[in-house]
Amino acid sequence: MKMTKGTAASASTRRILVASLVGTSVEYFDFYIYATAAALVFGPLFFPSGDPGMELLLSYASLGTAFLARPLGAWAFGHYGDRVGRKSTLVVSLMLMGGSTLAIAFLPTYEMIGIWAPILLNLLRFGQGFGLGGEWGGAALLAVENAPPGWRGRFGMMPQFGAPVGFVAANGLFLLLGLMLTPEQFIDWGWRLPFLFSIILVGLGLWVRLKIAETPDFAKSLEESPPPAVPIGELFRFHWRAAIGGTLATVACFAVYYIATAFTLGYATTTLGIDRQTFLALQLAAILFMALGILVSGYYTDRKGPYPVLIAGCIIAIGAALQLAPTLGSGSLGVIFGGLAFLLFAMGIIFGPVGAWLPSLFPARVRYTGVSIAFNMAGIIGGGLTPVMAQALSQKGGLAMVGLYLTIACLISLLALLSLRPRAR
Repeated sequence: MKMTKGTAASASTRRILVASLVGTSVEYFDFYIYATAAALVFGPLFFPSGDPGMELLLSYASLGTAFLARPLGAWAFGHYGDRVGRKSTLVVSLMLMGGSTLAIAFLPTYEMIGIWAPILLNLLRFGQGFGLGGEWGGAALLAVENAPPGWRGRFGMMPQFGAPVGFVAANGLFLLLGLMLTPEQFIDWGWRLPFLFSIILVGLGLWVRLKIAETPDFAKSLEESPPPAVPIGELFRFHWRAAIGGTLATVACFAVYYIATAFTLGYATTTLGIDRQTFLALQLAAILFMALGILVSGYYTDRKGPYPVLIAGCIIAIGAALQLAPTLGSGSLGVIFGGLAFLLFAMGIIFGPVGAWLPSLFPARVRYTGVSIAFNMAGIIGGGLTPVMAQALSQKGGLAMVGLYLTIACLISLLALLSLRPRAR
């Protein structure tokens, strides 16, 4: 990221950008290894029923447990983030997320402890979601509240890159394990290794975050007035329209992403019979188009403003949703890759500006709470239910119904954006 001399980032600012990227990369890595394991192995290990489709459905349901926890985490971490500060809150969220992920590595299966296995799995998934509920909002504020004038879009896209980085690390590790281990070894113990290795990345994230300072916007807010006693109360009293609009406008990000990753992986390996390693490789290549979309949209956000970019992203995503059924159902790996790349590029276009746009909807004194609540409520609506709904729809009505579901989600975000768009005077 090249800057002019007048806006050159200090060493401190560069550390902040690295902290926002590394932290979200670690969090998304932890989150995605669960999503990948849910699509590949958790069904028969924790929800055995003899029906592969039902096992996958129950496994996806456990994926959604984290999305129920995320708004609670958003409220808790937002409360302290707006009262105590961004830095310390981000450290705690990372430790909670990392501890929950590490514990999954040692979790007994259904065969070992019966019904307690899925119960404990869902509890740890809840812990993951609670930690992630406070992560993204804080990382976005860390970057945006330190951005020089005219650079909010590009600074705000840095936490967004944590999504493709975390995905590549997570699925790349599963791909390597699949190549190195036999299917029996992978099912028996190999799937546990990514959860075990996550502790290394969490340690790196903590080391970086402990070296950063508090954001200037938060410090200025404390100088102007005491922090709100109950940030969420002030948010819903004075900024409810922005909170609801920001939530609905972000739904498309989650819906597109979890259709293109968790759902397609499960559908391709169970229904289409595509080799797991082959499809993981396709997704790893396709995720690069998401990173490209984030990069393009981040730069255009600073040039054109966030609304035109977000609206264009939703329109592109509608087109990507309509091609889901013919591409995924084609049976051709090349065509399937093109469809995945298109979906993830569209997701990147929508996702890139969100880091700068959502914070702009709220004043600094309730910004952590507002951003976290909106982003994570969108996660429930657009992400938590999506793999389950998509799997059920595909079984009853085929892929065309999944494409329609995704189209509706994108239309909801488009209408929300249009309702929030500033009117010309």
